[in-house]
Amino acid sequence: MLPTPSTSHVAFERVYEPAEDSYLLLDTLSSESEKSFLRQRFNNASAKKSPSPLVVEIGTGSGVVLSFIDAHGETIFGRADVLTAGVDVNVHACKATIQTVRVAEEEQVTQSKSHGFYLGNIAADLTTSLRIGEVDVLVFNPPYVPTPDLPDVLPGETRDSFEVDSHLLSLSYAGGEDGMEVTNRLLDSLPSILNKERGCAYILFCAQNKPDLVKERIMNWGKGWTAETVGSSGKKAGWEKLQIVRIWRESPGSAIH
Repeated sequence: MLPTPSTSHVAFERVYEPAEDSYLLLDTLSSESEKSFLRQRFNNASAKKSPSPLVVEIGTGSGVVLSFIDAHGETIFGRADVLTAGVDVNVHACKATIQTVRVAEEEQVTQSKSHGFYLGNIAADLTTSLRIGEVDVLVFNPPYVPTPDLPDVLPGETRDSFEVDSHLLSLSYAGGEDGMEVTNRLLDSLPSILNKERGCAYILFCAQNKPDLVKERIMNWGKGWTAETVGSSGKKAGWEKLQIVRIWRESPGSAIH
């Protein structure tokens, strides 16, 4: 089992604290099946000419997931030249992620182990700051809890206060109708944001998000698009509480599963 990066330096009054969903992402990305998938997808006969994989996490929070990928990129992808970058609408989360990655990289160096190349974090809304077709792996732990309303992206006031802190935290869990309003926006952007040849995404869903319907929707996007549950955590009333769905487009003749 790969070690989990430390987040002891993070002020969780303003930033989402790692929980079951975060750890499910770590377990899924480092599972034998997903390591095999990613190594096949990003290593081939012409691997030396293949561009470095760019991994972007949307909604980095504390940075625990992105720093895990950055620290263990060689183990997960089978190559050490993994590029990582993060996006979060919460500037405090961006700052926390920068520190979390730095701590994890220093730990790798101390142990004479490799790490990826972290490009930094961007304070932005979902994929709006990303260039078309450049993301190889997108990771998203969305605000998936069904709520009556969706909070505004930016709080009404900017000075430090309990209300602002509460608002920033609500952005990390409040998902609106069916918990899917934010995720639907992200899904709509995937076909253009992902690299057309090798792009894939890992997105977390809860049972109330109706992930089976989401997978059906994705497979109706067009030729080659597919979606598969590759990680799950516990059951409630016969339903998987949390699921990680891998979304990708198979190229002609591809046999990667």
